[in-house]
Amino acid sequence: MENYISYDLGTGGVKASLFDENLKVLANSFIEYETTYPLQNYHEQAPEDWWKGIIQSTRILLEKTKVNPAHIVSLAVCGHSLVTVPIDAEGKELVDRVPIWSDTRAGTEAESFFRRFDEKEWYMTTGNGFPAPCYSIFKLMWLKKHKPEIYNRTYKVLGSKDYINYRLTGKIYTDYSYASGIGAYDLKAKGISPGILQAAEIRKDIFPEIVSSHTVLGTLLPAAAAQLGLTCGTKVACGGVDNACMALGSVGNEEGRVYTSLGSSSWIAVNSKEPVLDFDKKPYVFAHIDEEIYTSAFSIFAGGSSLRWVRDNLCRDLLEEADTYEAMTEEIKKVPIGSGGVLFNPSLAGGTSQDRSVNIRGAFLGLSLSAGRAELIRAAMEGIAMNLKISLDNLKEHTCLNDQIQFCGGGAKNKVWMQMFADIFNMNIVKTNIDQNAASIGAAAIAAKAVGKIQDYGMIRELHVKEFECTPEIHNVDLYKKLQKVFLHTTIALSDLGDYMKENSL
Repeated sequence: MENYISYDLGTGGVKASLFDENLKVLANSFIEYETTYPLQNYHEQAPEDWWKGIIQSTRILLEKTKVNPAHIVSLAVCGHSLVTVPIDAEGKELVDRVPIWSDTRAGTEAESFFRRFDEKEWYMTTGNGFPAPCYSIFKLMWLKKHKPEIYNRTYKVLGSKDYINYRLTGKIYTDYSYASGIGAYDLKAKGISPGILQAAEIRKDIFPEIVSSHTVLGTLLPAAAAQLGLTCGTKVACGGVDNACMALGSVGNEEGRVYTSLGSSSWIAVNSKEPVLDFDKKPYVFAHIDEEIYTSAFSIFAGGSSLRWVRDNLCRDLLEEADTYEAMTEEIKKVPIGSGGVLFNPSLAGGTSQDRSVNIRGAFLGLSLSAGRAELIRAAMEGIAMNLKISLDNLKEHTCLNDQIQFCGGGAKNKVWMQMFADIFNMNIVKTNIDQNAASIGAAAIAAKAVGKIQDYGMIRELHVKEFECTPEIHNVDLYKKLQKVFLHTTIALSDLGDYMKENSL
């Protein structure tokens, strides 16, 4: 019996999954770790916490399943993107905490870069549609300017999953999907752009060599194997960035297939032979695990986390329920479409590239004395869906999509919410058994391909078993089309208000 382990190294914690030889999940475990916010725009995590999470979650899997560690033939990690962990020539970490993907402290460095390098050319080369300061190249510029003693000692900078791979094997590599989030990766040339590096004044050799995701980096170091409870014979594949692994696990490598991830942050992504690029609306693009295609997406930074905010602040009396979200859903069943005139914008974490301004903030609108908690809950669910409808329409402008869209992530379990999405998107919504395991499945498939268990990723479709499907109800579709126009109008107004508040804030 052959087994595989995949690790989904996310923003909130690490999820480890143990699979059998048919890529069936035998057990999952999850270990949280902390994000700290020491200053405005600073979002930091400790790489050592990732490593501890890897150790703890692995041991939990072994305890749950009693699988013989000698049967675990390979493993792979998918990791959150846009991370830079500086190490010196001896492989020692030079800082205890590092900026993660959402850290935007490098705003001044990005502005300086774009005075030397055309911003449109940069975007059309890299497909990097998040706010520019998020990307690794600008974080390195910040490090060089503000902590030159650390930058000058830096031998390599490692992404989140590449740091874990280094702890596992002692090898320093990255893959194409993770490299495509550096901020200096040329999507078409499939390599680091010398022109971008020159403008950023960052040396090329600071980045690891790029290899395929299924490349075997080596086997576990004795010390790592001992800490994890595994054997030195377990092989380690290079793995991929979380977005690409999620795309692989959700819809494989088939062109035109589209999925929505409804987690803390939420996005809609499509597989395509060509990257979806639009300088005005800036979809963000990653190289897919399959190096012949790309995964292009629009996102909202606070999707599921907006509904969680509603739960934690408006539904505290329901927190003791066995399933708080189910209790919230029960409350809204008698509330009609439009939530009694209440609208909700989910920009609680600020605006994305598809918004008129990054200064937009979340809001309830249209409140009246007749509005109760049920109206606010439904408005939040509708608002998240309508905001993602903007993402869907933006993708449709640039590429052909299939006539159904697959949903994954925690929110996909809610059938009432999925029916809202079907009516608002005017598309068939499919929920499968993969659900929150999409990124884990993607990483496990990489691990299996690395050792020759599978030859390609076409078999991923066979792993999905449909649990339910929601089809649009024509009457509801017409009502939501009218409501969508109002929602679009309010996003413009809230963007302008956000700019005004920022200019005149205390």
